Amino acid sequence: METPADKVDNAQDTGPATPEATPDTPVSLPPVVVPTEMVDNPDDDNPVMGPPAIKARSVSSLPDDLGPEDFEAAIAETVLEFKEGDILEGHVVSMGQDEVLVDIGYKSEGVVPLKELSIRKNVTPDQIVSIGQKIEVLVIDKEDEHGRLILSKKRALYERVWGQIEAVKENKGTVRGTVIEVVKGGLIVDIGLRGFLPASLVDLRRVRDLDPFVGEDIEAKVIELDRNRNNVVLSRRAYLEEAQAEQRGAFLSNLTVGETRTGSVSSVVNFGAFVDLGGMDGLVHVSELSWKHVNHPSEVVKVGQKVTVKVLEIDRNRERISLSIKQTTADPWQAFSRQHEVGTVLEGEVIKTVPFGAFVAVGDGVEGLVHVSEIAMHRVESPELELSIGQRVKVKLTEMDEGRRRVSFSIKQALPEFSARQSGHRPPRRRRPAVSEFERADTQEEKQPSFDVDASLETILQELKERGIGRRYPGGAAHEAAAVGHRRGHRFR
Repeated sequence: METPADKVDNAQDTGPATPEATPDTPVSLPPVVVPTEMVDNPDDDNPVMGPPAIKARSVSSLPDDLGPEDFEAAIAETVLEFKEGDILEGHVVSMGQDEVLVDIGYKSEGVVPLKELSIRKNVTPDQIVSIGQKIEVLVIDKEDEHGRLILSKKRALYERVWGQIEAVKENKGTVRGTVIEVVKGGLIVDIGLRGFLPASLVDLRRVRDLDPFVGEDIEAKVIELDRNRNNVVLSRRAYLEEAQAEQRGAFLSNLTVGETRTGSVSSVVNFGAFVDLGGMDGLVHVSELSWKHVNHPSEVVKVGQKVTVKVLEIDRNRERISLSIKQTTADPWQAFSRQHEVGTVLEGEVIKTVPFGAFVAVGDGVEGLVHVSEIAMHRVESPELELSIGQRVKVKLTEMDEGRRRVSFSIKQALPEFSARQSGHRPPRRRRPAVSEFERADTQEEKQPSFDVDASLETILQELKERGIGRRYPGGAAHEAAAVGHRRGHRFR
């Protein structure tokens, strides 16, 4: 049958998928915070979970007036009986470089090997225990090949701590421990066993450098507990969020829309920047960073920079705050609209080209579109062929929409040749003299060809006679000649 000690051994040998949980602490009981209702004596800083440790009865506790018949029975009561896997109580009587001797009231002292003292690496016995210290140990082997009683301090502690941690998780309490190691993906915390704290749960924000936490005492919530896999997963972020919940509520209740506050930039992301207001973080969207166009927030702010922000929106249910930096400064559009009107020629800088034109900035936060048809006097196939980013150009203000905060510019209308063409006079077009309807009719009559009717008829009749066609018309050849003449378009006068 597998004992608790064997289970700890197996977990150490095979290695779990996540950092293993094995017992250890520099004191006799772990620094675990357990709700007071789970402790028989709330004043006891080290509550004992599970059955009490087995300890030998002292001979001095025997009565002095024992008779001969009771002496043998009394001595038998002082003999310690235990089995492998039991937890015993004893005192440290000796320390060496690689082992500690513990008096448990048995016929010989028990041996605690160095590897069974602590889960911590590279420690010496005097860093874990001291002479005369009362400790609990778990029996690994009642008699090894050398006849020694082999004990384990860390495994006894494991049994005690696991019960405490189960109680903590059930009652949504917290545990305290010391960070002892940085591993892949997080930290190892000594809470009496090896608790794993993922890097994403170390703080309210992502922590990139975990080394400064080594040696620090922290408090955390237990979010995952699996004894079969020997895994304990902690979350310091959950503890911090819970601790700050009341502070956030009070902070939001004192915050109003429209007020101005000072904060520091805590992080910069693609869609904006987060600003720490001293109790909570608020988001400044990229569109609220500056009056001018911003490609990336890092162009305007950087982490740690002190900024003044205006509160735009407060979502108390979701605990979110929307902020603005640009609204704490003067609106350049209002000044521009007051100082300029349509038809004004300005100097600006090309900041962007698109297939349908180019955007030109004429001031801080004021930019407008130059349509492709307004770039040059000649036809422009592509704006990139005529303009380049950063190029200084003169533009004419052709349209201003104050409601939509948009302006349109023209480069060609600001050119001298465009003005010259507009101010020049074209020669008048020659017009034909007016002709009256009567004159027009006479002219058309003169253009019609004239001929002798009689001669024409004679010619047609002769042709019909030779062809023998005259018999088809009832009126004879004369009628047929008239029909043929009509088909040929002759006009008889």
